[in-house]
Amino acid sequence: MHFPEFFDAAPRVTVCDPLAGFLGAAENGIIEYCYADAVKLAGHSCPTVASAYLMTRTGMAALYPNALPERGAFRVELRDEKLEGVTGVVANVASLLTGATQDTGFKGIGGRFDRRNLLFFGVDIPGQMRFTRTDTGAAVSVSARLDRVPGDPRILLLMPRCLAGTAAPEEATLFQTLWQDRVRALLVAHADDPQVIAINT
Repeated sequence: MHFPEFFDAAPRVTVCDPLAGFLGAAENGIIEYCYADAVKLAGHSCPTVASAYLMTRTGMAALYPNALPERGAFRVELRDEKLEGVTGVVANVASLLTGATQDTGFKGIGGRFDRRNLLFFGVDIPGQMRFTRTDTGAAVSVSARLDRVPGDPRILLLMPRCLAGTAAPEEATLFQTLWQDRVRALLVAHADDPQVIAINT
């Protein structure tokens, strides 16, 4: 399996998952996620997957400034309805990192580690996503301003040809390169840019 090299340069997200620790799946429950994990989940790499990864990373870090975020201890809310646009993709990536699910997640053991009823859609919030700690109630809203990292205009010309199967091999290669260049810019140049991955106040 060969991913673009810049995947390795994207920031990683380290969490503490008490369930993983309890069951011996990870020493002390420490789990590290990378962007490639989100790509494997989604099946592709695009600005939506990248921004979902970065928004979740930013929200989790803001709520745990001096400790590892606790996976399974987040309520995640999205402004858009679950069938609207790319909301489902964003939610899936957030679930990967936070453990939050609607009603399909782990039911828990002995009243602990329940991951259900932690993911909500169509919520009136100031940002695109809101993360809330279930232990303290502290919350933060985050948005991705993808318009501030525009793609190469040639993408719009090449995509229809690639979809129709009429693009020459070099055109298909150029399309893929330009597409991933925008993802690279998000993950490497703007991962910590508050003008792009913005905490709403």
